[in-house]
Amino acid sequence: MPINFDKHAQKGNEFINELALALGDKKERSKAGRILRAVFTALREHLSLEENFQFLSQLPAALKVVYIDGWMPTHHHENSRKKVDFILEVIKNEKTNSLGSVSEVHETEREIKIVFKTLKKYISLGEFKHLEAVLPHQLKELLHDSIYYKKLSIQLINDK
Repeated sequence: MPINFDKHAQKGNEFINELALALGDKKERSKAGRILRAVFTALREHLSLEENFQFLSQLPAALKVVYIDGWMPTHHHENSRKKVDFILEVIKNEKTNSLGSVSEVHETEREIKIVFKTLKKYISLGEFKHLEAVLPHQLKELLHDSIYYKKLSIQLINDK
C-alpha cells in the first residue's frame, strides 16, 4: 500500500489553519507555525525522553515533523518549573533576542493555551492527562486551563 503524503499534508494544513483562526487571524499561518514550533520546543525540554516519545506518537504525522525539528534528544538541560519561565522560553523560541515584556508574556500565555486547546482535537484526552501528571505544578495548571475550558479560545480572543 503506497504512503499517502497528501493526506498527511492535508491534516497538517487543517491544523495550522485551525490554529491560525483560533489565534485570531486565519491568514496568519506563519505566525501559527512559529507559535506551534516554539511551544513544542519548550515542551519537549520539560519531558523525559520516554514522555517525549509517548507525546510524539499521538501527534498527526505533519505535526511530528514540527515537534522533532531541531530536537537533539540527548541534549537535555534543567528547566525552571515555573509557568512564567515556560512562557519566556516560548517567547525566546519564537522570537530571538526578545526579553518578554509584561504584555508579551500575557499574549504568549494566551497563545500557548490556544495551541494546547487546538491540539486537544488531535490528541487523546488520555495523553493530555498523562502530560498533566508529569509536568511541574505550574505547567500542569497551564495545560489544564487550556484543555478543560470549552470556551477558552473564544474568551481569550474576545479579551484581546
